[in-house]
Amino acid sequence: MKKGLYPEVGTYYDEDAADFDSRYWMNPVLQQIRQSFREEVKSYPFKTMLEVGCGTGIDLVHFGLTHPEVQVTGIDISAEMVRISRDKIADSKLTNVQAFTATVEDCPALFQDQQFDLIYVFFGALNTVEDLSVNAGILRRMLAPDGKLVVTFVNKWYLGGIFLEAIRLRFRRAIARLKPVWGGYSAVKYLPSRCYSPAEILTAFSGFRTIRHHGYSILHPAWYFTGINRKLGRLRKILWKIDEMLTLTPLWRFGEYTLFSFEKADRAHQHILRTGVSDIISLP
Repeated sequence: MKKGLYPEVGTYYDEDAADFDSRYWMNPVLQQIRQSFREEVKSYPFKTMLEVGCGTGIDLVHFGLTHPEVQVTGIDISAEMVRISRDKIADSKLTNVQAFTATVEDCPALFQDQQFDLIYVFFGALNTVEDLSVNAGILRRMLAPDGKLVVTFVNKWYLGGIFLEAIRLRFRRAIARLKPVWGGYSAVKYLPSRCYSPAEILTAFSGFRTIRHHGYSILHPAWYFTGINRKLGRLRKILWKIDEMLTLTPLWRFGEYTLFSFEKADRAHQHILRTGVSDIISLP
């Protein structure tokens, strides 16, 4: 991706903001995936949290209401998304939630020495960053000791999507995620981004200890296959449950989304993760 892509990404989401919520509430698969993401976040203790890519504030308001004792902060590259978030926060009369227009790279200056107990990224906001490893390093510094990071990505190796597009003879779309730059979900609006494999993600976040990983839409059709999902009806529930079992196998790597939960590693552990060698010598 070219340097200085953030204004292009910001403009894309500014234009996408107006009907973002209405499209979301019409998609039950997206809602189910989001709830699963939320449950992962809620499984960890936190008193302060940061959302990267807060969009229209759907989750900021949710966590602000479910955790009134927690300070909830969100950032998004889109000024229009943040404006909508702030309107929702005000309408909900939440005094423990705030939103800012910013990228991850802006955070050290924006928050200075502030650290968060938990940072989360839903629906692949980090797929549009210029350098994933740099962003991972910034997020690590922003985590409090023993802090948790829950990140989700649009997956490069979504085999179900490749197969479904191939049998429709849409070969360009079938391999689109494998290219160095992915154009996003829309066939008519280009979003410069990159799809990451699980191996690439684990390399970028090697300064963390991996707690768990999860794959979504392994057999269950992805959220954007709306026609297929509509025809499947109740079968979707069965496929979702099968996916929950498959994510415990190596097949988790081949879903439409991947989720990783990381813990901030101390320096000694980080050295071991990076080199495989411990500097600690046990004496007899």
